[in-house]
Amino acid sequence: MDSIVRSRAGEEYVSSSDDKALDFFYNNAFGRICLKAVNKPFAAKIVGRYMNSRFSVKRIEKFVKENNIDMSLYEDCDYKSYNDFFTRRLKEENMHICMDPDALIAPCDSKLTAYKIDGDSVFYIKGAPYSLAEFLKNETLAAEFVGGLMLVFRLSVDNYHRYCYFDTGTKGENIYIKGVLHTVKPVSLGRYNYYKQNCREYTVMNTKSFGKAIQAEIGAMLVGKINNHSGECAFTRGEEKGMFEFGGSTVVVVLRAGAAVLDKDIVLNSGEGIETEVHIGERIGTAVCTEG
Repeated sequence: MDSIVRSRAGEEYVSSSDDKALDFFYNNAFGRICLKAVNKPFAAKIVGRYMNSRFSVKRIEKFVKENNIDMSLYEDCDYKSYNDFFTRRLKEENMHICMDPDALIAPCDSKLTAYKIDGDSVFYIKGAPYSLAEFLKNETLAAEFVGGLMLVFRLSVDNYHRYCYFDTGTKGENIYIKGVLHTVKPVSLGRYNYYKQNCREYTVMNTKSFGKAIQAEIGAMLVGKINNHSGECAFTRGEEKGMFEFGGSTVVVVLRAGAAVLDKDIVLNSGEGIETEVHIGERIGTAVCTEG
C-alpha cells in the first residue's frame, strides 16, 4: 500500500487559530470552569446552529488557506454555511473505491492505527486507554472479538468528513452512547481520559468478506451530530454510510479473529506507535475468513 507515514500516533495535528481557544479551555483554571458548560451536548447544539448559519461562511476562506486544502478535488458548490463546506463531497472522479471482494478498504480519509484485541488488552484511541467492552458498553459483544483487530481511523479537521462501508452486507440499528464532548487535540490528554466521555455510535454488521464486524463513529468537542444515513439495512462496499459535522472525529472498525490480514506497513507502523495515512476506499488488507 502506497501510504505515507505522517506521525507518531496522536502527535501531529493541523495547527489553526482554534488552538489558542483549546489551550484556554484545558490549561487555564477559569477555562476549565467554562469547559464544564462548553463540552455539554447543548453547547454543541448552539455551536452547530452557528456553523449551519450563513454567518459562518466567512470562516471558510481562512480555513482553506491555513490547511492548504485543494478545493479542485471537491464538487463545485456555493457553500451556504461552514458545515456545508465541512461536509463537502469529493468529485466522483476523485473517489476511488477498491471493489475487489477480498480487499479490506479504509472507510475514510484518515490516519490509521491497528490494535490486536486480547482478553485483557487495553488499546489507545488518541492516547486514552480503553478496553473493547468499555468502548461498546457491552461485555458479551466484546468477547466475540477477542483475538481480532481494532482499526482506529483518526480524521483531522482538513480531512474529507464523509465515510463509507468497508464491505457489502447487512447491519443492525445504530447504537448511540451518550457522552460529554471533548476535543481530539492533544492539549486535552494530560487532564482528561476523554474518549470515555465522548459520544459514539456503532452498529453490528454481517459482511460478505469479513463476517461479523463492528463499525463505530466517535464525536469530539463541538461535534454534536454524527450523521449516519440509515438504521437497519443492507449496504454495498463503498456506499456512503454517513458524515461528521464540524470538528475532528474518528471511525473505528472491529474485526473478529482470522477475518483479515493487514498490509505489512500498517502492522509495522502500528507496532511502533506510528500512524499510516490512508484514503477512503484504499486497500489496507486482505480477507481471510468469510464465516459470520
